[in-house]
Amino acid sequence: MSNNTVEALRARYGDGWRWLAVTTVMLGTMATVLSATVINVALPDIMAEFDIRQGTAHWLATGYIAAMTTTMLASTWLLEHFGVRMALGCAMLLFSGVSVLGGFSPSTEALITARVAQGALAGLMQPMAMYLIFRIFPRDRRGQAMGIYGMGVILAPALGPVLGGFLVDHFDWRYVMFAPAPVTLLGVFMAWKFLPVPVQRPAPYPFDLPGLLYLGGALLLGLDALNRLQAADGQWLTIVVESLGAALMVTLFGRRQRRARHPLLRVQLMRRSSFLYANLGALALGVALYGSTYLIPLFVQTALLFSASDAGLLMLPAGIALGITFPIAGRLADRFSARSLTLYGIVAFGLSAVLFAVSDLSLGFVWLAIWAVIGRIGLGFMLPALSTAALNPLEVEELGAGSSIINFSRQLGGAFGINLVALTLEYGDHVGPVPALSAFHTAWWLVAGLVLIALVPVLRMPR
Repeated sequence: MSNNTVEALRARYGDGWRWLAVTTVMLGTMATVLSATVINVALPDIMAEFDIRQGTAHWLATGYIAAMTTTMLASTWLLEHFGVRMALGCAMLLFSGVSVLGGFSPSTEALITARVAQGALAGLMQPMAMYLIFRIFPRDRRGQAMGIYGMGVILAPALGPVLGGFLVDHFDWRYVMFAPAPVTLLGVFMAWKFLPVPVQRPAPYPFDLPGLLYLGGALLLGLDALNRLQAADGQWLTIVVESLGAALMVTLFGRRQRRARHPLLRVQLMRRSSFLYANLGALALGVALYGSTYLIPLFVQTALLFSASDAGLLMLPAGIALGITFPIAGRLADRFSARSLTLYGIVAFGLSAVLFAVSDLSLGFVWLAIWAVIGRIGLGFMLPALSTAALNPLEVEELGAGSSIINFSRQLGGAFGINLVALTLEYGDHVGPVPALSAFHTAWWLVAGLVLIALVPVLRMPR
């Protein structure tokens, strides 16, 4: 174990060791975010094979993100008890196995179960990556490191539809489930070689299982209530009961976090204004990232009649632009205020969503690709800025909890963002079983409005 101390790794690989570690954690992040989004272009084929409607199919995306959101706060306990090398390596290994099993799913229920298991493991992995970066880089280089790492967080959703479209059109939708496994298996090997063991660990303390169960119950009941609203006739009693149950679980979770000696959510961090406002911005980032990535492939395939490959290729220019923007935004985050960079990102994404909201059937491929580029550039400026705003003021021993919370906030926005988008589509006008163009326009206006509301807390961040 001593061969993987920070000092031993630096002696073995030189100062470039940090970038080997960043590459390792970025592989895990890319696989998990890719899995969250690559399924979207496969939804029409899955719906046809299992004879299900969009209201059920969207659980393949929402179930993943809901499970990811639930387990994200648990990564703090794993980091403090096992260290990033052991915890991340084992999570990536399990993720590989679940992905392969999911590809052989014989039914909708089995496929949704596999997606939920993927999401639960992904929720453990993502905060570990951010924790490592803020742990091994000095403050004046964290933005640059986040700019490189963040390509895995936001570039993967841009490239996911491209890969998914290719796999669906040339092979089968099941290969969409297999796709992340080679990446995470490579990550397991690299984690064992390049990630450090902890120098010291805190005294063991019990895991906050009641807090996790309350949080999971709140998300499950709340999201299922939103899902049932898509076909509410005859289900109003269930919807009301689930909504009340979700409210009760949220109340119990909040009470538990205030009273527990070692809570799942470190409430004291939320009392710091800069950390709180950055997390509110992260909620908007989640809505923008996952809501738009869910909408764009479905929008161009069902309303504009693009093929799965064309829907994926539409995102390719956005991915290239994001790959250029992200490292630049990371360097800027080390030099300029997080507030100004986040404001720019929100306005750019809001403009992109509005342009999609006014697009009609006559608009060509090139213009739609430009709208996507504008939105992805906005997202590229938001992530490193919000991360440095939230985590730079924290002490070293607070980084694990801080990284878990801001990742949790982003995924919470994503989970409810996708559900609200799906609900809007379901209640919009339809042409047969397919949402009409007007329903997509309404959904884009919703996404734009939710993101622009985040201007209020972001404007209160330090200059």
